[in-house]
Amino acid sequence: MSNNVKLLRKDATFVPEVRSPTVRRRELGALLRKLRTDKGLTVEQAAEQLMFSMSKLSRMETGHGIATARDIRDLCSLYEVTDHGERDHMMKLAAEGRRQAWWQSYDLGYAMYVGLEAEAVTISAFQSSVVHGLLHTADYARAGHRGARPLLSPDQIELQIEAKLTRQRILTRDEPPTLRVVLDEAALHRLVGGRQVMAAQLEKILEVAALPNVTVQVLSYDVGAHPATESNFTILELPAAPGMVFVEGLIGSTYLERNDDLARYQLIFRELEAIALSPQGSLDLIRKFKRDYEVA
Repeated sequence: MSNNVKLLRKDATFVPEVRSPTVRRRELGALLRKLRTDKGLTVEQAAEQLMFSMSKLSRMETGHGIATARDIRDLCSLYEVTDHGERDHMMKLAAEGRRQAWWQSYDLGYAMYVGLEAEAVTISAFQSSVVHGLLHTADYARAGHRGARPLLSPDQIELQIEAKLTRQRILTRDEPPTLRVVLDEAALHRLVGGRQVMAAQLEKILEVAALPNVTVQVLSYDVGAHPATESNFTILELPAAPGMVFVEGLIGSTYLERNDDLARYQLIFRELEAIALSPQGSLDLIRKFKRDYEVA
């Protein structure tokens, strides 16, 4: 293991912060977009008057760009924001959006997702073939990385696992999010890492599902075709910014932000919960699989 990995491990005992720079940027972006539209300006018109590039303003409004104090001052001037409280609030959001978050040390390919997850009030996830990351054991995650392509180096894999285990601490912090997971039964059958790894992984699910803020349900094979047969997705509901759907696949990850997309996935998730086994029936099935893996 490299010195970088060891160094990061020394700092990995903290509980992740609740106020996420990613969410602060999205909250600020939503406010800026509303101010612009209330003034009847297009992105092009506002950017031209501010001598910004259109891409810079667009990125700030979508939460992907970082706004400076001068940017906020100029935008407030253009949009005629005279309320000092409103200006101060936006300045504070901009400052918090520029802060370094714990996950930025890990160079994660899904850093935006982690930033949103860190402050979500509700996380609703469907997994069609593997266990959701917030429920992983280290060995299960390690086996998954070893089967992925491109194959990461051992040090890179350990960093990814460390970041994942750090993410999981949101479930036991003060004021944790509500986590609702629907697992396809395939996730219980798939031998990721072998029988011992699977037995330990199912025990981890049982332990996490015992938390008052966590619900795990299994979608039985008996259900047959269902609304998310070929999909994995996570719905993140945020306290002061628009929610988002994170959809995973081999071609990459997609973030869906439109209200109609969010509503559609929320409806699909409710349908999946309705046709899945009850929480108690799901845990009973998970225990059965765990016993089978232990005795085989």
